[in-house]
Amino acid sequence: MRLSQYPVNTTKETPSEAEVISHKLMLRAGLIRRLAAGIYTFMPMGLKTLRKVERIIREEMDRAGALELLMPAVQPAELWQESGRWDQYGPELLRLKDRHQRDFVIGPTHEEVITDVARRELRSYRQLPVNFYQIQMKFRDEIRPRFGVMRGREFIMKDAYSFHADQASLAEGYEAMKRAYTRMFERMGLSFRAVRADTGSIGGTASEEFQVLADSGEDAIAVSDADDYAANLELAPALPPAGARPAPSQPLARVPTPGARTIEEVSKLLGIAPARCLKTLIVDGSDGGTVALVLRGDHELNAVKAQKIPGIANPLRMAQPARVREATGTEPGYIGPVGLPMRLIADHSALALADFVCGANAKDEHLTGVNWERDLPAAEAADLRNVVAGDPSPSGQGKVQIRRGIEVGHIFQLGRKYSEAMQTTVLDPEGKALTPLMGCYGIGVTRIMAAAIEQNHDDKGIIWPDPIAPFTVLLVTLNHDRSEPVRQLADQLYAALGAAGIDVLYDDRDARPGVKFADAELLGIPHCIVIGDRGIAAGRLEYRNRRAGTTEEIAANDVLAEIQRRLAAA
Repeated sequence: MRLSQYPVNTTKETPSEAEVISHKLMLRAGLIRRLAAGIYTFMPMGLKTLRKVERIIREEMDRAGALELLMPAVQPAELWQESGRWDQYGPELLRLKDRHQRDFVIGPTHEEVITDVARRELRSYRQLPVNFYQIQMKFRDEIRPRFGVMRGREFIMKDAYSFHADQASLAEGYEAMKRAYTRMFERMGLSFRAVRADTGSIGGTASEEFQVLADSGEDAIAVSDADDYAANLELAPALPPAGARPAPSQPLARVPTPGARTIEEVSKLLGIAPARCLKTLIVDGSDGGTVALVLRGDHELNAVKAQKIPGIANPLRMAQPARVREATGTEPGYIGPVGLPMRLIADHSALALADFVCGANAKDEHLTGVNWERDLPAAEAADLRNVVAGDPSPSGQGKVQIRRGIEVGHIFQLGRKYSEAMQTTVLDPEGKALTPLMGCYGIGVTRIMAAAIEQNHDDKGIIWPDPIAPFTVLLVTLNHDRSEPVRQLADQLYAALGAAGIDVLYDDRDARPGVKFADAELLGIPHCIVIGDRGIAAGRLEYRNRRAGTTEEIAANDVLAEIQRRLAAA
């Protein structure tokens, strides 16, 4: 493509609407343009990267034996009512009515539709296993779309669904998809980790996310520093402290703490570490009552872990202040476990403390020197907290480190959640009805593009990995409109590189060198050849490597071979 024929402008200014670096650079480079909140047009150069990502995905899905189809974006409500998700999914599900007042949804995912396909097409266990996939636009009505295409409302997704006769086959298909995903992200040139994850609204049993590692990532990942253990923070178990709880050494005492409600305020007032304090959180129970959760003051509640405990509302809900006062008889901020008239569940680390500080269930007062089994019965033990750096690794090897990541893929073993709800069966070898097990495998195609930029950029612009760059080589001409030798050599190279199957962007604009070089760095094309009169006279051209940030000279008559050599070595 010739830049002189590309009508989309790059900009120096950072758009005010953009928060994260990928959003800023995609707008500045002219890869996307905003239509509405969370909805973007992909411009020609941005679309080229999307298509390269899609090609790699298709090749690896086909290699793994999956079959591509294309399902409707608009889905009848009856399917969602069958599965039970019509009421469960929440306001992210965009509902609409047609002219006959029949209910439909714009698909955020396609478990219901593919299960309907399966119950119509699959008759026998001999047709299993089978894996169907599509690459298609989805819509989720995010309450606060942000970060550009990272968390948009409309997005492109590759979703695949497999059907199996038994658990062994499902496990085998799941591992095949895990291997395929690993190959995809390796081919895209991304640094990533597969991490254990919660199944969320999709449902099922086993689940793993593929996280592109980036300091700006919105997800926290717990990884071991000694082996390959990795899990999303919401799922990583916090192991109980080793060793017995210390014996009490202080008397129970009531102390005034006027105005001190938070752990930070109490610990500062009393001159103790937050780790010596306990905080008591009141949450809604599943039976309409309330439940008290107790954690160490320096730890954070893990909502996903807590809401899985029987008797606690799912999703987790913190009790409203009025309910807290009614249930405890005191103001929030002064609640403690001693004498609290409700079910009490404590994190393992909280139960390991002796001589701790907690609320006294009276305004402006706390208790010091509190001990389990002396001053109050031991609470139910549970894993309620997020792991922190330095915790023992759940794998038993090494310590936990916390990394940041951007989720770009998620694979699930769904089991029979949808096939049972939608009465999908095939005949087994004995002619009896068999309900297939299902797997589900998603990749955020548009999100990969943003994640790649978050992981690969500098203060000048994007640094594309070679396999997904919109163009592989950039030709920059100096004095293009005033030098026939420059135009002639550039045209020859443009044709030769294109004939060799190399994607070339040709900056043939009548613009100052500074403008061209700034755009070259913003666009992030991996390999750049600069063509000017001085280089032509010397028989050598300037080669710039965007990732390495290096500049060198190569023989003018050897450019094609040299570029091919560098691409082969990449």
